[in-house]
Order: sequence, then structure tokens, then C-alpha cells
Amino acid sequence: MILRRLYEYALSLGDEIPPMGMELKEIEYVVVIDHNGHFVRFESKRIDKRRCASFLVSKAVSRTSAPKTNTLWDNGKYVFGFEKSHEKYHSLFVERVKEIRRRHPDNPGITAMYKFYEYPAEERKAEMEKDPMYEDVASSLAKNFSFRLDSEDKLIAEDKSLYLGETYEEDEQPRYGRCLVTGEYGRIVRTTTPTPIPDNSPMAALISFQVNSGYDSYGKTQAYNSPISIQAESLITAALKKLLSKDSKNKVRIGNRMFLFWSSGDPTICADLEDGLSLLLDVPDKKWADADQMLGKVHKLVKSIYSGAIKTTLDDRFHILGLSPNTGRISVVMWTECSLQEFAQYISAHFNDMELTDIRRPQDQRPYLGVYSILSAITREGKLSGVLPNIVSEVTAAIVTGGQYPYRLYTSAIERIRAELNEHRVSIHHASILKAYINRKNKYNNNHKPLQAMLDKSNTNPGYLCGRLTAILETIQEKAGNGDSIRTRYMSAASSTPASVFPAMLNLSVHHLEKLTTGSRIYFENIKQEIIDLLPVSGFPSHLDINDQGRFFVGYYHQRADIFSKKEKSDTE
Repeated sequence: MILRRLYEYALSLGDEIPPMGMELKEIEYVVVIDHNGHFVRFESKRIDKRRCASFLVSKAVSRTSAPKTNTLWDNGKYVFGFEKSHEKYHSLFVERVKEIRRRHPDNPGITAMYKFYEYPAEERKAEMEKDPMYEDVASSLAKNFSFRLDSEDKLIAEDKSLYLGETYEEDEQPRYGRCLVTGEYGRIVRTTTPTPIPDNSPMAALISFQVNSGYDSYGKTQAYNSPISIQAESLITAALKKLLSKDSKNKVRIGNRMFLFWSSGDPTICADLEDGLSLLLDVPDKKWADADQMLGKVHKLVKSIYSGAIKTTLDDRFHILGLSPNTGRISVVMWTECSLQEFAQYISAHFNDMELTDIRRPQDQRPYLGVYSILSAITREGKLSGVLPNIVSEVTAAIVTGGQYPYRLYTSAIERIRAELNEHRVSIHHASILKAYINRKNKYNNNHKPLQAMLDKSNTNPGYLCGRLTAILETIQEKAGNGDSIRTRYMSAASSTPASVFPAMLNLSVHHLEKLTTGSRIYFENIKQEIIDLLPVSGFPSHLDINDQGRFFVGYYHQRADIFSKKEKSDTE
């Protein structure tokens, strides 16, 4: 299914996908020569520190330990052969030039390259050493090089008539069969083209089979175990490379996970959805205002799609592919496909599940909680290096499929809250994670009241009530000017074994209330008694289970947010 969808995506791109046997390749330096093969100059095609200009050239060959040359472009070892150890590589490149020239003797570009290599190596090198860029070139032989005639704008390697259709690996015994992607009969590839992802081998491919390792059957080896035609493999590889390209807006990397996504349907709607998912998954940059504005639009868009206000069909689909590095190959860690309406429903559900009253300063408020924000909330100092790789995939899957948020995310949020009580209160990120997990876990259980975005005075869950009461007692202590001992000394125990600490906390509040004004004392006494009256007749629970511990912290956040909101309102009136 994954291969079929990548194949269809490549077909939908039309001319954006290179012709079969070609690919866009970054070339760092161009060797400019005249029609007689004389060296003219070097040209750098570097754009910035990370990127070089890309050119449509012959598809790169798959290399292992044995030397194998690309056609009319390659690294410095193949193109120049400056050192003695480079001779076996350089001779292959030169032989390929001669071979192509024999087939196209009237082509001026390949003829000029042929003449260039007819000159003695020492003479060629002496001419290149005169160029001001020679030192940079000599120290960058691992980069890609190609050639251009001084009278032409395009590289010689861009002339597809020189090699198109002749760049595939020649197997000793080519095989033919039924392609599992297209269903058509044709020649089958023996090895698929590498499409490496970060932190993986440059030879890693999405489809690969190790020889003599238990994957061979009925005399089939390597990619013959999954018969894919040359045409289908070329398009699948082209689609993957486009999604993985440096300028791609359809990829997001989180930790060692790479997520690729694409959609079909109305181009404008799809572009907005893809941009929205990119912001939900990606590490935020400094352009917070732009991100907030875009997510606000996406939120309205997904609501409109889900409600039917924006019409879509079952053929309008959204696809997400999660990849991770593995030894010698690429691992698929997530795959989901659904209609645009279903996808809109899932994203909208994530917005709703994570929604909470935000009491931060207006400039710090965010209209969404994405994967990066979620994961950084459960690690020390927000470093993603401390996140287990599986959680990344599980959180992403929960957002885009409407599934359950991972249990480890939930418990990590509780652990992080307790670890930071000496320095911080419960943050909106932590409370949002707890609320979303609990609500999804109990979505189909009517015995549990869902947690709301704001204070819910009708919620009689003991954990929720204990959290609310803790927030009130802490606020009373703050207003009395007696420090923050309730949060730092008692709150951790109050969230797990309330009966053991609430008597002491209530005794403290009696003394703290005496220091308040009459109006404040009456106000807080009423709220305190209102909460206590909702507790079971048996009193404070001796123990809160893990779900009620989460409700405790959400109740605490809700009550603090309610107090803060009322204070803000009174200050502005």
C-alpha cells in the first residue's frame, strides 16, 4: 500500500518528477571547458553553507565496496584522479565518457569532454592549478563535479539524449515478472535505489533484502523477493527523494524520526493542511506570530472540512509515513492513510483535547500544542534527546489517527510535574497532556466525566476536587505572605495519598486566613467549603490511582486559572 501511494503521488506531480533514469543532484563545482577540451575555469554552485544548486542529471548508481562510476558527473576521485589511489575510480569515469562518445560522435558536449581527457593528466592538472579556485576544489574532492561547455548554459550531463534509458544497472540475467505496484508485466529491478535519511547509511533504501539471510525463497534474491518494475521503482524513488529533499515542506524531523506527508484533492486545501501539520509536528522557530496565525486558519479549516462546509470526496486522501534509521536500510515506524474529512476530524479532536484556559501573558499564549511542545514538556529542560524514540511515533500517530495518547507520555508528564514542584507550578502543557490522555482513555466509558477546558464545578471526582482544594489552600497561603510550603512540601503527597496530608494543610490554612482581609477571608472560606462539601462522606481518599492523580493536577490548574481570570477581570473593571 505504501509503495502504491508513493507511485500515485509521483504520477500526480507530473513534470515535477524527473524522467526515468534521471534525478536532481546537487553539484558543488562545474568544470568549464571549450569545444577543444581545454580547461577554462572552475565555477562554484554553492548557494549557502548547507546547499548547492541542483541539476537534472543521470540517476546515481548504487555503490558498495566496488568502484562504480556515475554518468558525466561524480566526486573528485572519479572526475580528476589527482592521486595514485584514485586511478581505479578515475579510469572508470573516463571509460564511460569514451563509451558515450562512441555512441554520440557528433555531440559537441561529449566530444569536448572526450578531448579533455585525451590531454595528458599532468597538462590538465597544470592548467587547473592556475585557477584561483583550485585550492578549494582540491580540498573538496568528496563533493560532486560536472562539466559545461563555455558556450552553453546547461551542463553536459543535463543532455538526456546522451544516456537516457541506458543508465540502469545491467544484470547478468535480467528478470521479468508482474510488478506488485502496477500489476503490469515488465523488467524487475534487482536492487532498489538508496534514499537515505539523516543518521542512516548513504546506501540505505526503503526496500532491500540482505542476501543469504533467510529472506530468499524459490531462488529469488535481493529485490526479486518483491518484484517491482523499473518504471515503478523509478517513480517511487523520485517521490521519496522529493519528499526528503532539503527544501521539502512535506517532511518534519523529530529526534531520529522522519515524517513525510502528502495529500490529494483541492491543491489549496491540501497545501493549508500540509502546512498546518508541519507546524503541529515541527520544532517551532522564532516566527511565532506567523505560526499562530497559520494554526488559527488551519483550526478553522479542519472544522469546516469535518462539518462539510468545505466539500471533499472519499478520493481526497491524506497520507503520513514515519521513517527511522536502521542498519543498512530504512525502517517504517508509522503509516496512516485516511480521507481528508477523517484527517480534519482527527486534527480538530487534538485541538479540542489539548484545549485549556490559558492564563499566560498574551504574548506567550499559543493556540495549539504540537508534538515538539508536548515532548519538550516531559523532558528535563525541554531537551528532546531525553525522549524515547517510540514516544515520538506514538504521539504523532495519536494526533493524526485520533488514537490513544501513549501511557508513557501521561506518566512522564506526572513525573515531570512532581520533579519541578520546587520551582514551578503545573504548566498548561502538563495539564493539557493529562486532560487529553484521560479524556481519550475514557472516551467510551460513561462512568467518567470528561475534563473540560476550564473549571468544572460539577465534577465530583475525588482527585479533581483534591487538586482544586490544593490550589485554594496555596492561594490563601500566598495572599497571607507565608511562602509556598504547601506546593513544595505537601502537594506531591496530596496528589497520591490525600488523607495523609490534607488535615495538616487545612490546619495551616486556618492560620493563613487570619491574615487576610474580611472580604478575602469570606471569599476563600466559601470556595474551600464548597469543594469539601462535594467530597465523599468518608472524607479524603487514602490513595488516588494513576488516573485520578492526573485529574488532581488538572483540577489544580483549573482552579488556579479560575482565580487568576477573576483577578484579571476585577483589575480591568
